[in-house]
Amino acid sequence: MEHNAVHLFGILLIYTFAQLWAAPPFGDGNNNNVKITKHSLELTQTINIQRQEYMQRQCNLLHADNQTVDDLTDQQMDHMIVDKEHKLLYCYVPKVACTNWKRVLMLLTGKWQNGTDPLMIPGALAHSVGMFTKFSELSEEERAQVFSEEYTRFLLVRHPFERLLSAYRNKLEGDSPSAKYFQSRVGRQIVHELRPGASNASLELGNDVQFGEFVQYLLTPELSRTNQTDYNEHWEVIAKLCNPCVMKYNVVGKYDTLLDDSALALYLAGAKNLTFPTGHKPSTTRANLRKYFDPLPIGAIRRLYEIYEDDFRIFDYGLDDVLGFEFG
Repeated sequence: MEHNAVHLFGILLIYTFAQLWAAPPFGDGNNNNVKITKHSLELTQTINIQRQEYMQRQCNLLHADNQTVDDLTDQQMDHMIVDKEHKLLYCYVPKVACTNWKRVLMLLTGKWQNGTDPLMIPGALAHSVGMFTKFSELSEEERAQVFSEEYTRFLLVRHPFERLLSAYRNKLEGDSPSAKYFQSRVGRQIVHELRPGASNASLELGNDVQFGEFVQYLLTPELSRTNQTDYNEHWEVIAKLCNPCVMKYNVVGKYDTLLDDSALALYLAGAKNLTFPTGHKPSTTRANLRKYFDPLPIGAIRRLYEIYEDDFRIFDYGLDDVLGFEFG
């Protein structure tokens, strides 16, 4: 079975390269002057196919590929955006460049007419309800077409603990309007429930939650999980948001190679004059992982790993970056 899958991926690779070689020369992007070459796309596709193979093997080992699309609820399909014209499905994951990808999709689908720079699109507008067609809104026939070879099914992932720390820093440590919103709700709840002898200011504002307290909150499902099943989308397990073992994504991008993987997805979707913006602020989260995780008890890290284990396994991430070693 695995041999057949490898053979199939080999055929796909040859087919894709043939498409790339037959394509017209690549020009500059329309917003950031990044030149995309055939060679870079070929290399990215080679890595992408390896990721698909790895993901499928892990799904088999986890027995997570027994589910079908018919088994998914509307909530499980909530993050899957479809552009029927360009035959693209994108499952967005908060804290994995999803705001910029939604901006790009607004340009691709003609939802933004005020220029060609995606970074000029207000983030709140890109996230507004009803902006995009959801997979759950498609007819049975349209859903079946999404799984055809014509469709690009795109998923961007990130190291689970890096994504988690990014969510904490952005939503509980920052001072943006979004951070104030999360502090007034989640932050105050954490301080009230998990900090004995908290000051009145902390109880009122919830703006000084420590990372260790946030981790303890995640490890206390009666506080952090709605109806004890779902986390907030900003720290929910990616495998739960995007169901990779069911959706069989054929472009599996990673945050570390964001620009290359985004270029491949856009090229395969036929968006030859659109490139992912490089002007976004680079993340400093990876450099701060040890600083935030080192003070945590090893038992807490182990329990946190168990929560995100599917993401670690399916998307080939390890703990060495965080701990300097792996769990046995």
